[in-house]
Amino acid sequence: MRLSEILRMALGSLGANKLRSSLTMLGITIGVFSVIGVMTAVTALRGSIETGLSFLGANIFQFAKYPLTGGGGHGDSRRKIELRRDITLDQALRFKRLMAGTTDTVCLKIFDQNPASQATYLGRKTSPGLTFVGSDENFLTANQFTIALGRNFTPDDVDLARPVVLIGQEIVKRLFPSEDPLRKLIKLRERTYTVVGVFAEKGNQFGQSSDGIEVIPVTRFLADHGAEKRSINIATQALSQIVYNDTLDRAVTAMRIVRGLRPEQENDFEIYSNDSLIAVFAKVADVIAAGSFVISGIALLAAGVGIMNIMLVSVTERTREIGLRMAVGATKKAVELQFLCEALVLSMIGGILGILIGMASSYVISRIFQWSTLLSAFSIGIAVFFSAGVGIFFGYWPARKAARLDP
Repeated sequence: MRLSEILRMALGSLGANKLRSSLTMLGITIGVFSVIGVMTAVTALRGSIETGLSFLGANIFQFAKYPLTGGGGHGDSRRKIELRRDITLDQALRFKRLMAGTTDTVCLKIFDQNPASQATYLGRKTSPGLTFVGSDENFLTANQFTIALGRNFTPDDVDLARPVVLIGQEIVKRLFPSEDPLRKLIKLRERTYTVVGVFAEKGNQFGQSSDGIEVIPVTRFLADHGAEKRSINIATQALSQIVYNDTLDRAVTAMRIVRGLRPEQENDFEIYSNDSLIAVFAKVADVIAAGSFVISGIALLAAGVGIMNIMLVSVTERTREIGLRMAVGATKKAVELQFLCEALVLSMIGGILGILIGMASSYVISRIFQWSTLLSAFSIGIAVFFSAGVGIFFGYWPARKAARLDP
C-alpha cells in the first residue's frame, strides 16, 4: 500500500470516532502546550533577568549589608546575616576617601520601598508603593538613569543636606499632567522637597515600573527619616574593565578597614555585580525550568498512555477489518504501519493545536506583562519532536499487536 493511502485510512478511522479521538488529542494538546509554555517562560525569565538585573552601570560592583535576595540562607547562616552591623554614613564616607583617585565613581544609596510611600502636590496623589531613595550625585551613573529635565544633584546638595528631589516619569504624570514640575514643592512622607530634576523614562523591570522613583540626598534622607536600622549600599565603578579586579580587591580591603575587621575575621558585608546577580538568578531559572519540564513530561506521559489505550481499544474493535485485510493479501508491515500512522496523526494534530495555543498565549502574555516571549523556531521544533515521539512510542505496541493477529 502507498503511504498516502495508509494516511487516508488512518484519518478515516479517526474521523469515525470523533469524540474519542478529540479527547485523546486534547491530552496531547495540553502536554505540548505545557512544553511550549515552559520554554517560553524560561526564555522570558532569562531575558527579564538579564535586563532587569543589569541595573548597575558598567564596571560597577556594590557592597551591601544583605544579599540581594534578603536575609538569605537558613538557620545559623541567616541569623549571622541578620546580626550584621549596618553600614553607616560615616563608614561609607571614609570608604569614599580611601578609594579617592582609584575609581571613577563611588555612589552611596539607601533604598526604601515602603508600600505606603506616595507623593502629593496640591491635592493630587501618586499611587502608593513608590521607591524612595537617598543617594548622591553619582546615582545616575551607578544605576543607569538619565536626566530628562532639570539637573542632577550637586556635591553641595549632598553636603548641605538640601531638601531637593529627583522624580521619575510616573510621578510627573500623576502630579504634573499639564505643568512644569521643576521648582515645585511636593510632599513625601510628610516632608516637603523641591523638584530639581526629572528622570528619563526607564520602563519596566520584572514586570514593575522603574519610573515610580523619588531620590533625595542621602544626608537629607537620614536627617528626615532617621539613621537607625538604615544600612547604606556602596556602588563603586572601576576606571576600566582592565583594572576591575584590582579595584575590587582594593575596595574589599578598604571596606574591611572601615568596618574594623581583623585579618582572621570574615567579611560582614555582601559584594555583587551585574554578572554575579545574573549568574545567581540564572541558577534559579534553571531549577524552575527543570521542575517545569518534569511536570510537562508527566503530562505528555499521561497523554501517551491515553493514545496507547485508545489504539488498543481500536485494535480490539477492528479485529474483523484487520483479519479481512490480511486474508486478501495485506502484509504485517502494512497493518503495523497503518495503526502506527493513526497514532502519529492523532499525536501530531494534538501537538499542532498545542503549538497554536502556546503561540496565542505567548502573544497575550507579552502584551500584558511587556515581556519578550515570542516563540523561537527551536521551541516549535522541540514541540513537534515531542508530539511525534509520543505518537510513535506509545502507538508502536498497539500497531505491533494488530500486525500479529491471526487472520
